[in-house]
Amino acid sequence: MRVMIVRRVPGSTFSLEVYADNLIAELRKVRPNWEIAEIAPIPWNSPDKLYLSGLGIKKYYETFWRHPLAVSRLEADIFHVIDQSDAHIAYGLHRANKPVVVTCHDLVQFIYPEILRDQSRLPALSMAMWKYSVGGMEKADHVITVSRNTAKDVNRILNIKPEQITVAPNGINPEFRVLPDAEVAKIREQCQRSPDTFCLLNVGSTHQRKNILTVLRVLKNLKEQGFPICLWRTGGNFTQEQKAFIREHHLELDICDFGNPDKAKLVQIYNAADVLLAPSLYEGFGLTVLEAMACGTPVITSNVSSLPEVVGDAGIMIDPNCPQAIADAVIELYKNATLYKSSIEKGLARAKLFSWQNTAEQVATVYEKILHL
Repeated sequence: MRVMIVRRVPGSTFSLEVYADNLIAELRKVRPNWEIAEIAPIPWNSPDKLYLSGLGIKKYYETFWRHPLAVSRLEADIFHVIDQSDAHIAYGLHRANKPVVVTCHDLVQFIYPEILRDQSRLPALSMAMWKYSVGGMEKADHVITVSRNTAKDVNRILNIKPEQITVAPNGINPEFRVLPDAEVAKIREQCQRSPDTFCLLNVGSTHQRKNILTVLRVLKNLKEQGFPICLWRTGGNFTQEQKAFIREHHLELDICDFGNPDKAKLVQIYNAADVLLAPSLYEGFGLTVLEAMACGTPVITSNVSSLPEVVGDAGIMIDPNCPQAIADAVIELYKNATLYKSSIEKGLARAKLFSWQNTAEQVATVYEKILHL
């Protein structure tokens, strides 16, 4: 059987490259007799802002015309579009009677449309095109989601029937693991004020849904209590609003920004941190909490969206809109050595339940059902 994986443009979204790379590698292992091919759009080297002239025209032409046409002309037994933002490709495949599966990671733009407003000079056009794209899932033979929460969103927002949706959670790369103490000691020395400093870690973008202002309020709360605290950050830059909060409350010296580290450095940072603080308002899956648990780092996260599915009973779940409750959870982990050790052990056990091999097996089973194999 020949499977065609339809990827995103190279370098566009790191998490989707992780998904595609691991899915392809594991499909080749779980179904060694299949041919797993792949195709991606031609890079247009577009800047972050979406302009309608120059490179912007190239982007729209490549995304909505040349690339979908090129995909529809390929021969394969089944096509798999690995991101909902490219689901418009399913329109042409459906017309050509070619079986197609789409993976939906989240429908966050329906819930937080300001994400597109922040990334585009023409947000209304961007939103219209995004809705057109995700609407292509209605033409797919099947939709795979990375969480039950996303499956519910697909059913509720796009009215796709539950029987047309399969939940296949993401896996965790084996690189995310517990490291020897000596290997992470330098990270602690770099950003730790004193031996008893409790280092909170937050990983990811600074979009509104990531709830960074609440993270900063927790930092401020604990600092005012005289608690030996610091915040480590990796990912996107703080927004102007977040920077203003930091300046107003004199938190500059309490924050260590690691920028965008490579995977090896990120694993070291997870290991060196005392707690991952991830009070997101919405996540399609929440890979960072899984990565932290695999590295032996306790997790404090939200009790909303997909996060409870990933964390299970291995983390502390709180109301993301209650900074005081989050601060109390941090203090409890700091003071209660038994709870801290238990959180580590539960997290490590929980992380072992998620593997890319399991993901690939579930996806392969979807293909087989569609093709009646």
